[in-house]
Amino acid sequence: MKKEIEYLKKYYNGSINDAIKRLEAGEPVQYIVGNVDFYGYILNVNKNVLIPRRETEELVEEVIKRSKMFNSPVIIDVGTGSGAIAISLSKELKTHVYASDISEKAVDVAKENSINNKADVTFFKGNMLKPYIENNINVDILVSNPPYLRKEEKVEDIVKNNEPHLALYAKNNGLEFYENILINAKKVLNDKFLIAFEIGETQGEDIKVLALKYLGDVNVEIKKDLSDKNRFVFVYNY
Repeated sequence: MKKEIEYLKKYYNGSINDAIKRLEAGEPVQYIVGNVDFYGYILNVNKNVLIPRRETEELVEEVIKRSKMFNSPVIIDVGTGSGAIAISLSKELKTHVYASDISEKAVDVAKENSINNKADVTFFKGNMLKPYIENNINVDILVSNPPYLRKEEKVEDIVKNNEPHLALYAKNNGLEFYENILINAKKVLNDKFLIAFEIGETQGEDIKVLALKYLGDVNVEIKKDLSDKNRFVFVYNY
């Protein structure tokens, strides 16, 4: 709590006493302040979007490194939420990025963040790859941090009680959206491609099986985060 109170004193513009009461009632400090620093970019957040995590910054860093395998890659961010991934990639790579989310309220937040950060992102409202298929968009890099918690999975009360369940939970032991993307991936991917997923720490091998099932002879790499937990899956054919 001490760390959060110091954060409030530094960044919150309203009544600190009122803010501390909200904090004590179990509201995340990021929602109270109304924004978060993600990869050096200030993003507005509210209860319509997931609070971007440090692990997702690691995903962005990995995609930036791996993007050098492509010349002017076409990039999509599936399930963009606050727009954190799309905005960071657009700014860091100085390129246009497409992004989508099934939640209209999330897209509104992401659009605002993109404008505030002067990023070059086109947003779609739609489920998983459907907007890209409908718009005949072929891509080199597909990035996604989809909902991956199992319905029965225990999470901290501060997360469960505040952040949107639409962005947290998935059916099929948390694999629902990975499989949805991988089933349809060939409809949008160019011949040379990279898929970059953030995952739950126990899901790597299951996602690898799905990738090989739907995409055939591809490379699948499971990578740990800085906390030494399996956190990312990279599927590629270069």
